[in-house]
Amino acid sequence: METDWSRLSEVIADAMGLHFPRERWPDLQRGLAGATTEFGFTDIAACAESLLSAPLTKIQMQVLADHLTIGETYFFREKRTFEAIASQLLPALIESRRNGERRLRLWSAACCTGEEAYSLAIMLHQLLPDLAAWHVTILATDINARFLRKAVAASYGEWSFRDAPAGFKERYFIRGEDNRYLVVPEIRQMVTFAPLNLAEGGYPSLATDTNAMDLIFCRNVLMYFAPAQAVRVIANLRHALIDGGWLAVGPSEVSQALFPGFVVRNFPGVILYQKGGAPLSSRPQPRPKLRGETERLDFAPALPWPRPAAPVPAATRAPAPRSEREEKRPRPYELARALYEQGRQAEAVETLLVPAARAMRDPREFHLLARALANEGKLTDALAWCDSGLVADKLDAVGHYLRATILLEQGQVAPARISLQRAVYLDPAFVLAHFALGNLARANGKPGEADRHFSNAQQLLVRLKADEPIPEGDGLTAGRLAEIIATLATLKTSR
Repeated sequence: METDWSRLSEVIADAMGLHFPRERWPDLQRGLAGATTEFGFTDIAACAESLLSAPLTKIQMQVLADHLTIGETYFFREKRTFEAIASQLLPALIESRRNGERRLRLWSAACCTGEEAYSLAIMLHQLLPDLAAWHVTILATDINARFLRKAVAASYGEWSFRDAPAGFKERYFIRGEDNRYLVVPEIRQMVTFAPLNLAEGGYPSLATDTNAMDLIFCRNVLMYFAPAQAVRVIANLRHALIDGGWLAVGPSEVSQALFPGFVVRNFPGVILYQKGGAPLSSRPQPRPKLRGETERLDFAPALPWPRPAAPVPAATRAPAPRSEREEKRPRPYELARALYEQGRQAEAVETLLVPAARAMRDPREFHLLARALANEGKLTDALAWCDSGLVADKLDAVGHYLRATILLEQGQVAPARISLQRAVYLDPAFVLAHFALGNLARANGKPGEADRHFSNAQQLLVRLKADEPIPEGDGLTAGRLAEIIATLATLKTSR
């Protein structure tokens, strides 16, 4: 039986984004040889034929990911990238945030066994002597569940330290058995690991915390994608960055043709990409005027809202008459939604707020405005609009959920939990609210509580088709969320 390696490589590329052209067929053959026994075969040709007989299942893709993705990494790999970020990018970002929202968001996409993510955590630990006063998010994702389990275990051998600076191992690791080294708890707790297939999309998303990033590492991954797939991944990563945010790729992946919408920035020995090339915006957005101006949600904290650009009429005011021609024009929400889906957050915000004196009545407009502002990193403004929408309708489950996701990005865990509980109370079938409560419990070292919330989410997911988008999920499907929950169940919390 002769294996059709060309067809198999196409199937894997379509399903997983991994590209195996003819010159890389030996890599595909070695990987499949390792997976053959796990699939229950003794012959690699029979295993390949089975994989070609029907669309790949999620379990098959996970096994293939375990054997086809490369786990070669170490602490502070490609040191010049870290040096540029530590000496120039992060100090400037920290200085710009020190007198405002002390918030930093970093993402290690395709994190492998975790060395890169922990390197970022250690770098921030060194740069921020007042780290406790900041809300720092370091998200680390990978398609390979086996890699993620090793990353969460945070136990490393000598080979992972081959380019580490002097004193690094002694300061940030605990010597264990068999000449292994365990990352100290204060660094482990800075990183959150989660499964994510870059080729499948579904990001950026508030649901998976893949939005409003200041810095994304996606190194030595794009070269394994087919060109068209790489373009889609880069576009999604760009949307996941705030304006002025940074993307770091591997030295062999540098190509201006692949990075439209980015500005090339040269540093000693390394090239980084900046979204739009614009500095972080500090321009305030107008806030909504609450009814009676003194009215405030009973559960909402006092907010230092920016001064409005113009008074906003009460939401109960009747709309002005429109001509038949005006009625046929796309409404602000429809235009803003289209812009939002293209990653044009600032334009979506402007569309919803112009004219500034327009009264918003559609709750979807409040939701979209809060999402777009949150994706721009303007959390105070996003929260203000969430609260304004909830003043108009305190029974809006989506509004409570969005409020919770924004509060979590600000590090306000207790009020976020209350908002999530309100969302579930108002809509018991709100699957993402159950999922968020599970993640919150997991992050706080409460596995039993996390399992309960995840179980509730899974029971709701079985009612949906696998390819059905989840409400408020930014394209996340029911099948993909079910896989995420299943993988998270195998990861022991590092908290």
